[in-house]
This record gives sequence, structure tokens and C-alpha cells, in this order.
Amino acid sequence: MIHFIVFVLVPLVLFGLMIGRTTEKRHLRYLDQQEQERQGFLVTQVKSFADPASDGPPPTLIVAEVVIGSDHLKTFLAGWRALFGGEMKALTRIMERAKREAIVRLVQQSTAAGYNALCNVRVDSVDIGGVNAGRKKPMAACIATGTAYRTRRGA
Repeated sequence: MIHFIVFVLVPLVLFGLMIGRTTEKRHLRYLDQQEQERQGFLVTQVKSFADPASDGPPPTLIVAEVVIGSDHLKTFLAGWRALFGGEMKALTRIMERAKREAIVRLVQQSTAAGYNALCNVRVDSVDIGGVNAGRKKPMAACIATGTAYRTRRGA
């Protein structure tokens, strides 16, 4: 039995951790790259337009939706964390990644439609996996909305 644990289960757990972390880091690098590329794009939570351009397309609503889930190993480890209490860091990271991805998608859609600014940006997220309800499947759904418009400074 000890040989099975040492030679089969431990390597499987380590392999699962390695794959999960690699995937998460790759996604975070992608988000960093996208945010860096769109650094000049104006994104605000203010309800009014900052320095609007008089020409160009009329302002429009842009919506982005994202759902991100956890891998099986992190779900298993989150179950242990729930048993002993404390913050579920896996869920916190999933929520953060979902919110960042939603904003990146808002900016990408706005840029593709010919806009260079977003205002009145709202981001709502929810735990759809039911971690707080006791089902322990870390998943986050996030919806982001914003009004896309053109500013004079980027025209």
C-alpha cells in the first residue's frame, strides 16, 4: 500500500499541481500582455464621457462574459481547506482572472469596433460552482459592461 501511495499517488498529485500552475501562469501572462498592449485605451467607471470626440461612431454598449473553472486537484484541495477553514485562495485567483479577462475582452471588442475609450464600466461576478453553497467546485462567471466611445485625444 505504501508503495502505491509513494510511486503512484504522489507523482499524480505533483503532476496535477504542475499542470494547473502552468495553465494558470500562462493565462496570467496572456492577461498581462493584453493589458500592456492596450495601455493607451481609456477605461473608467465614471458615468460621463471624458473628452468625447464630435465625429466618429456613436457611443454603444459593449458586453463581455467569461466563465473560468478550477482543475480537479485544486477543487480537491479546496475541499480540504473548507474542512479546516480559511480563505480559499484558488477561488480568489479564479475570480481575479475572470474579472481581468472580462475587461480585456471589453477593450478588444471596443477596439475592433473603432472606439478608443470605455466609460461606466461595471463588472459583476458570481461563484457558479457553489463553493459557498458547499458543492466545492470553484468556478467563476463574470460579466462586464461598458459604454464604448471615441475621445479626441486618440482620434
